[in-house]
Amino acid sequence: MNEIVSRRNALLSQKVINGLKSRNMTGYYAETKEEALKIALDLIPEGSSVTMGGAMSAREIGLVDALQKGNYNFIDRDNYEDKRAAMLMAYDADFFLSSANAMTDDGILVNIDGNSNRVSAIAQGPKKVLFIVGMNKITSDIDSAMKRARNVAAPINAQRFGLSTPCTKTGACMNCKSPDTICCQFLITRYSRHQDRIHVILVNDELGF
Repeated sequence: MNEIVSRRNALLSQKVINGLKSRNMTGYYAETKEEALKIALDLIPEGSSVTMGGAMSAREIGLVDALQKGNYNFIDRDNYEDKRAAMLMAYDADFFLSSANAMTDDGILVNIDGNSNRVSAIAQGPKKVLFIVGMNKITSDIDSAMKRARNVAAPINAQRFGLSTPCTKTGACMNCKSPDTICCQFLITRYSRHQDRIHVILVNDELGF
């Protein structure tokens, strides 16, 4: 990461962390992916049950690999024939891993989902939710966050999954009602009623989409 960008990210992260604190959530800043991985593993006690949605960022910092190899009950839905059963396990897990499609600089998280297992688990169920968020996803306000989620994250993810939606052809949200749309549910997390439930590791890197 460019040194000038890193200095900016370090300063901006403090604003985001203060915003999270005001919303009853806890934030951390990692200068590197390796530091982010250490923070994450410090937060997840051995023996914990852990599951996730499709969080690319958790994979990119090496967290998924570490959990699979370590002393954890990692519930990988890809290993289950019954995907629905695996998804339902998330609601009783100790930790749910996620990222954000976008996040405001005052601590609001924005997520879009197709099957809605991810946004529903963020909102309710798992004892704790751990977000891994690259600084590339920080925006100035809710409108900017929604635009990023719809016009950057959603089209890329639709392309990644090989879906047939207008955004895979245009690269931007067309507000479609395609059967393949992954923009079925929108979740704005602006406050956590439950103390110590939501933790966000901000990473000085470009992670996810």
